[in-house]
Amino acid sequence: MYFVRTAGERDVEKVRALLAESFHATYDDLHGAAKVDDLIAHLFAAAALKARLARKDAEFLVADDGRNIGGMGYAAMSQQLTKTVMLHLLYVRPALQRQGIGRDIFAELETCFPDAEIMRLEVEPQNAAAIAFYLTHGFTEVGRNENSGAGQSGIPALIFEKPLEGH
Repeated sequence: MYFVRTAGERDVEKVRALLAESFHATYDDLHGAAKVDDLIAHLFAAAALKARLARKDAEFLVADDGRNIGGMGYAAMSQQLTKTVMLHLLYVRPALQRQGIGRDIFAELETCFPDAEIMRLEVEPQNAAAIAFYLTHGFTEVGRNENSGAGQSGIPALIFEKPLEGH
């Protein structure tokens, strides 16, 4: 059984391993393992994850069974959009997907931002499993980011939003 809790510095290496495994499983067929390795090295360096942990207007969660990290989520208040929280990362170890871990992390993230009215995210158009997850959890597509610098990966993305409860 996995329990969702706030991540700490002691989790960084396990989170990096989870993200590497998840990214390769999700994106190798789309972009090739070398490109995915570059993205992982850039986006998930220990220093980058520690900076996310330290951010005051963000929440970094893990699903922990006492031995292993089965999933992780990271969201932060938008710097550009008023009353909007950005869901930057939500990944579950591939072997553990479809067991409710992503749902539990997402449900906790939804409650962490009482001042936010909207949750927003970007997802790669070819990531059908993620799109299905977000649609199931109340998100709707509101646009596309086609710029060469799109998203954190530089890959064009679909933009989804969801009104948060109580707003």
